[in-house]
Amino acid sequence: MSTPYDIPEVLDRREGPYGEVVLRRHGGLLQIIANGCFLMDTSDGRSERRLVDAALAALDPAGADGEPGPHVLIGGLGVGFSLAHAAAQPHWGRITVVEREPAVIGWHRAGPLAGLSAEALADPRTEIVEADLVAFVNETSATFDALCLDIDNGPDWTVTEDNGGLYSPAGLASCARVLRPHGVLAVWSAKPSPEFEGTLRNAGFQQVRTEEIPVARGVPDVVHIGVRPG
Repeated sequence: MSTPYDIPEVLDRREGPYGEVVLRRHGGLLQIIANGCFLMDTSDGRSERRLVDAALAALDPAGADGEPGPHVLIGGLGVGFSLAHAAAQPHWGRITVVEREPAVIGWHRAGPLAGLSAEALADPRTEIVEADLVAFVNETSATFDALCLDIDNGPDWTVTEDNGGLYSPAGLASCARVLRPHGVLAVWSAKPSPEFEGTLRNAGFQQVRTEEIPVARGVPDVVHIGVRPG
């Protein structure tokens, strides 16, 4: 357990394509910092797991004929909680993770985060794509049953300015384009955003709702959910 007197230990520091990324150990926790902004750590993972569960629960249980199971796109590898949770569930037919930082991918494949994700990375359903998520949803010809997005601290608190476009009407239109009919968009946020709920509805998403995940201190984490019409 960490104490107020622990000094974080920098395990790796790299200049990535979008700025500096740092992996630190603070007591028993591993932390990812991007351009000086704390992103996430290995302390809990409840909200990251709930992101995946909420998407799966909102999917049409009938599914598509002949499909082995729904295909989920996870935006952001992070510390690997969402990927590991999805891979532990037999319901998903394919799991694609889009991560733009090669350092983060490396920390999972052969670094300190491998212990959290090695089994999931070895799962034949898993594919890791090194790409910027905003560019990916704008350019890919692939389609998905669910998009689980966790690349920022929320729609109102982005890691980089360019990410803000993902939560705009145009960005949500791109998300809808890569979703199959009745596909689910689930967006993690460190705080509720009523404005984003309205943007989802205005972009044509249905069954829009926000699920809260209690945290130890402060406002709850949330998952914003919307379903593409059939």
